[in-house]
Amino acid sequence: MRILVVDDDRRLCSIIKRGLLEEAYAVDVAYDGEEGVYLATINPYDLIILDIMMPKKDGIEVCQELRSNRINTAILMLTAKDTVEDRVKGLDAGADDYLVKPFAFNELLARIRALLRREGQIKTPEIQSGDLVLNTRTREVWRGERSIELTTKEYVILEYFMRHPNVVVTRTMIEEHAWDYDFDSMSNLVDVYIRRLRRKIDDNEKASTIQTIRGAGYKLKVL
Repeated sequence: MRILVVDDDRRLCSIIKRGLLEEAYAVDVAYDGEEGVYLATINPYDLIILDIMMPKKDGIEVCQELRSNRINTAILMLTAKDTVEDRVKGLDAGADDYLVKPFAFNELLARIRALLRREGQIKTPEIQSGDLVLNTRTREVWRGERSIELTTKEYVILEYFMRHPNVVVTRTMIEEHAWDYDFDSMSNLVDVYIRRLRRKIDDNEKASTIQTIRGAGYKLKVL
């Protein structure tokens, strides 16, 4: 999952980014509204964390502009204001949820998980594709009765495949989902991680679960 954080408080952004990276999210950061609009327009994000009080464009303006441009990415607004009027203004601008500063990081994570479940229409923490089961809360992966140990990046890529079973996924789609804006698209990291996933998931199976679609990308085959 790839998240954009838009907030002019650089210390808070650093804390949020570090915490989200530890939770296996890819994270980009913008420090004003104009930069936030730019990044949200050129990159596909799963969720945007958006502060209201910012220079150049405030969060309300950013939210309205994104919605007017038909960017429907889930938006979680952050603000130090706690009046009903402020919450209503943010939600009416197109935000999906609202969190008041200061907040506990665990609550931020819970709201992120809830919004992502809502976007994917998945109401439980478990995603199942055939005999593969992935728990988005504990980050445990099982194939049948066998537990599979994955690195953070391997987990992120597998989760993306499992949310798109039997769908061709290009290398660019994987890069945009699993890495941040600074990723070197000329590297072969995607292919390296796919090979690692195959070794761990298939474990002597005759047919690979992640299939190569020549000239297109990869597909998680679910029978």
